[in-house]
Amino acid sequence: MEEEITSEFKKIQFSFRKEEEGEVLKKCLTFCINYQLSPSDLASSWEAYYLNRQLGESVIGNAQMDGFLLHLQNEQKEAIIKEEPHSHIYSSNDVDMILSDEHEETKEDILGTPSDRSGRNNSELFDSAQQTKGNSSSYGKPSDHVTPFGKRTSKFVVQLTVNNPPSAENEKNENKLENLDDDVIRRVQPGRRCSLVVHGSRPEAGCRFVYDRIKDRFNALENRIRKHTAALVATGLYEEPTDPTVALPKSMFATGMICCDGEGHLNEKSILLQSSVQHSGGQRVRLDLSKLNQFSIFPGQVVGIEGYNPSGHCLIASKILDSIPVSAPTDRDLPPVKKQAQDEEFQLADSSHNLAELSMMVAAGPFTTTDNLLFEPLTELLAYARRKMPQLLILLGPFIDSEHPEIRKGLLDRSFDEIFHLEIVRRLQDHVEYMGSAARVILVPSIRDAHHDFVFPQPAFSIHPLELRHQIRSLTNPGMFDANEVKVGCCTVDVIKQLSGEMISRNPKDGSSRDRMTAIINHILSQRRHVVVIHLVGFYPLYPPAEGIPLDLSLAPEALEVSTIPDVLILPSDLASFVKVLSFGGRNEGEEQVKCICVNPGRLAKGEGGGHFVELNFHESPDKSSISVIRI
Repeated sequence: MEEEITSEFKKIQFSFRKEEEGEVLKKCLTFCINYQLSPSDLASSWEAYYLNRQLGESVIGNAQMDGFLLHLQNEQKEAIIKEEPHSHIYSSNDVDMILSDEHEETKEDILGTPSDRSGRNNSELFDSAQQTKGNSSSYGKPSDHVTPFGKRTSKFVVQLTVNNPPSAENEKNENKLENLDDDVIRRVQPGRRCSLVVHGSRPEAGCRFVYDRIKDRFNALENRIRKHTAALVATGLYEEPTDPTVALPKSMFATGMICCDGEGHLNEKSILLQSSVQHSGGQRVRLDLSKLNQFSIFPGQVVGIEGYNPSGHCLIASKILDSIPVSAPTDRDLPPVKKQAQDEEFQLADSSHNLAELSMMVAAGPFTTTDNLLFEPLTELLAYARRKMPQLLILLGPFIDSEHPEIRKGLLDRSFDEIFHLEIVRRLQDHVEYMGSAARVILVPSIRDAHHDFVFPQPAFSIHPLELRHQIRSLTNPGMFDANEVKVGCCTVDVIKQLSGEMISRNPKDGSSRDRMTAIINHILSQRRHVVVIHLVGFYPLYPPAEGIPLDLSLAPEALEVSTIPDVLILPSDLASFVKVLSFGGRNEGEEQVKCICVNPGRLAKGEGGGHFVELNFHESPDKSSISVIRI
């Protein structure tokens, strides 16, 4: 049979290294016997492995056999999965990983000298011990190669902490669980399952997109201007706007959208103000901001302007209003009964909000390094979550990153959907089954996901198996939900980076300046301030959209509008990770102050190394919540 194997390999232009031919043939014979393959089937499998890995030489040596064995194991596993889609196959490495974890914990407990666990490096506690190897699926790996990610030294190191850690009671419970000898006993300890209410489910899967017409875009922008204008007038501080294109030497109040007079980036000489059809027929006028001490604007921003237009060709601004007061009395025209019911509803919401508590972990893709598709960072994140046991695990795309080198080459032997369900969904299925019914996982897609609809706003994933749909839930992108009365908003489009590139600003001459990142987040939230009755666009205020953003404004009314400032706003970005607690309102007497935690968890994988994720414990309010940015 060895002669037949040699012959089949020669047919496809491959030969064995002379000094290793005997040993390699014995291994090939073993593969044929163990996996019930004919010599021709074995040769075909080798050819597929050779092309996918781009080995570059036609001489087969002993060093390549371990990787080839892994390829054959994956083929067999996938064949079984197709026949029995609900089955799960455990490899010897899965068992080794579990035993290794138990051995490490037992070793820690055997040590007789008491030690302070809280002072130990997180990397010692949360190293998942499987130095992930190989270049294929992470289920079963050869033992002769460690990836650059597996060789990293700084593991689970806290890079940034905001506010104090969890309360003493929580620490006591956590230490009690850490001291348990058996990880299985710890796992089955009863946990508190968080409530989950998702706001909005549009756009729905299978919806028509990229069919928006010029009319749809015009109407969406016009509605944005009119709603913002109505909200400003409703405050009682401003009169009905006038036409900014008409010459008027005295002071006037106008509203409109910031535009650029060309296709380049905005600058102080290219600023235009587009007013609504109702007030100016949708015409634009040049906007002069030279008399302002400070400002911060971007294309697509809807603002109010106080100023004058002596010639009819240029509006000279004396004041710019880029936000709406939080205490705007939009309910002044409501009937007394409805107003009373609304007040009771807010009191109820406030009383429950004061009791809001939630532990969560937040990570954004990519979830695998650029040198392979092993999804090692995701594996280690789940190992960390298994030990810390958060009530909610929020994972934001991309999951199957269209910018990954191997995906861009198009040389994979599996479809993108198969990779997503095998490498992502199955891992999460194992995680929630292991953790029990208290564990919840939320997935948010990205426009960089190769297996999903390329449109923004974006429909949710179709998650299977259905029996776990209450534990593994997918949201639209962007999405809003309540968990234990904590309002959370998230969007995977890198709006922070895009606004940073388009925004222009001027700082006061006295030298005081606002942090640029804080200014960007304020822009995202400022146009959804007082929205009890009036809903305003907030998640993606930039227009025209950045290059590569498939914005469909025919879906915007259902998906991009936000009803209130969330307690936690998650905005993943390629920029450096950050956590900021922002305050809105409260500047004027009687004005309510609203606070929000804005989080950029960064990317879980960066190049061939690890990135960051965020651990957040929300306790009653953003001021009392603890947040940590951790290096994976």
